[in-house]
Amino acid sequence: MRKLLTACLMLVSVLVSGQTATPTFKSVLLSQLRSTHNQKDWFVPANTAVAGLTAEQANWKDGKGNHSVGQLVQHLVFWNERSLAKLQGKPKKEFSGDNNETFADVNKVSWDAAVKKLDEILTGLEQYVEKADEKSLAAAADEIAHISAHNAYHVGQILFVRKEQGSWNPENGVK
Repeated sequence: MRKLLTACLMLVSVLVSGQTATPTFKSVLLSQLRSTHNQKDWFVPANTAVAGLTAEQANWKDGKGNHSVGQLVQHLVFWNERSLAKLQGKPKKEFSGDNNETFADVNKVSWDAAVKKLDEILTGLEQYVEKADEKSLAAAADEIAHISAHNAYHVGQILFVRKEQGSWNPENGVK
């Protein structure tokens, strides 16, 4: 199953990037992580999605029970940090098991810190993949692929909220 997953990921990477050289497992995982972090590809990456928002804008909610951008970023910080710690073999922070707690509100200080922390953690995930050997990557591939999918999902939500709010510049992608 892992070999099939690897082959599929490599094929997708080739089709998306137009590469002619055979991609490696490492290059596919890095491509996925970077496209949800800071490299625009098929969709808007996280750094672009949160750029230029004030804390007030980050706390805006549509009144329909959906999360704010700030809450979504706090959620991404929590889960990405937890995943990175697991990959690095470090202890994970205490967690009650209630996912709702990961969607924390932000203020001016915590918003700026969350944006910075998200960038640092996503960079840390990329650095983990860059330095990992093939055996470690094979063992972590499923986790890393899910991290990328989870990030893409929530970045899409961030863009939706910003469009609803009127704070999204379509020149940054997603018209």
